[in-house]
Amino acid sequence: MAQSPLNGLSEAERALAFERFELLRPALEEGVPLARVARDRGLALRSAQRWAGQYRQDGLAGLVRKGRSDRGKRHLSDTLRQAIEGLALKKPPLSAAAIHRQAVILAERLGEPPPTYRIVYAVIRDLDPALLTLAHEGTKAYTEAYDLIHRHEATAPNAVWQADHTELDIWLKDGRGRPEKPWLTIILDDYSRAIAGYALSFSAPSAIHTALALRQAIWRKGRPGWQVCGIPGILYSDHGSDFTSRHLEQVAADLKIRLVNSGVGRPRGRGKIERFFESVSQVLLPRLPGSAPAGARQKAELTLAEMTVELEQFLVDEYHNEPHTTTGFKPQERWTSGGFLPRMPESLEQLDLLLLTVPKTRRVHPDGLRFSGLRYIDPTLAAYVGEEVLLRYDPRDIAEVRVFHEGRFVCRAVCQELAGETVPLREVIRARERRRRELRRTIQDRRQVVESLLEARRGDATAGTPEDVPEISPGPSRPGRTLKRYADD
Repeated sequence: MAQSPLNGLSEAERALAFERFELLRPALEEGVPLARVARDRGLALRSAQRWAGQYRQDGLAGLVRKGRSDRGKRHLSDTLRQAIEGLALKKPPLSAAAIHRQAVILAERLGEPPPTYRIVYAVIRDLDPALLTLAHEGTKAYTEAYDLIHRHEATAPNAVWQADHTELDIWLKDGRGRPEKPWLTIILDDYSRAIAGYALSFSAPSAIHTALALRQAIWRKGRPGWQVCGIPGILYSDHGSDFTSRHLEQVAADLKIRLVNSGVGRPRGRGKIERFFESVSQVLLPRLPGSAPAGARQKAELTLAEMTVELEQFLVDEYHNEPHTTTGFKPQERWTSGGFLPRMPESLEQLDLLLLTVPKTRRVHPDGLRFSGLRYIDPTLAAYVGEEVLLRYDPRDIAEVRVFHEGRFVCRAVCQELAGETVPLREVIRARERRRRELRRTIQDRRQVVESLLEARRGDATAGTPEDVPEISPGPSRPGRTLKRYADD
């Protein structure tokens, strides 16, 4: 009976072969592209290709590094070889020339022939890259590159959603016409790679932006061709404060969503959403005015509303209808395949109650509600005059607010001054602050006029000669202190 090549391996070599097999298993057994496996596992693609070829030819035994045919000609003892390897593992790393010089000295002490530079370099080259990474760069770098991890690949739509933010390299006009870069929040379905929701804002990432993106992601879209909706089983994100906030935890608990955060400083598993951000940067932004791929200052021509239109058109008409390079399917078609029925909240009002901002309670007055310096009215409020209610609103558009009483939705109250317009709260606040500054400047200017007049009058009173001062006839004498009317009295 022929001996299996695996029987001739040592325990260490068997462990190494099995470790490499586990790294390549998705490609060898599950049909996952080798390039994707190499990227996810932190391997060099050439190494992965070489290992896969060796496995297909020789099985597990082929995954053990082959001994060099000239190894026996190097005339190195185990002691000297281990010493050279130890020098190569020092931190900070030494150059091959420095290691060779020290290896020659060690060989003389051991009574061995001095090794050539080529032999020393070959010993260094044969060291395991994982060993070198751990020795030179530390545990964190080793963990990132070589630790085996469990990567969950969603098997159905809405099983896993990913959420993340990025600052877009494009200059837009803010409410005052000044150039500013926007932030994009994205909710992506892991299985189909379809975009479930987004939020675009000039403000830095916050819990409210995540909530707004989730609101759009979960509820049905008003745009034809964009069918992604429902409540996900898992929401995966990083450790940002907006993703780990108490508000988001409460929302997830109420909607039965399991929150999963990547390790601190270890953004693994988020490559899918990062690749979408690359698509936006490489496909959409370069064709828009104000694009600044190198960070250079460009003239801002688009507003935030116009950018939102461009982004949504790109999502629905292009990205969702082009085959994904990994799945091979169009994201929208993959999400709708198999007759999938998403789990939905009872109503949009219930979703708003969970996701939208909750300001302080407000009392209903006979003329309506007063909030943020504006007045909101609705006929339904007539039955609640004198009652305390909760207002919930979309900070991107405060032309209307949603009114709740004792946890129940009452109505949508409208500000007549803003009716028919989309006015972000940020612009209202800026306008209010601008008006205050103008009033303060007016007050300051008037005070300066008064002070200048008073100073001029004091100067006239003290600069005149005695002849200029009118003579005051003394009044009747009174006991006690007399009132001094002038400085020279």
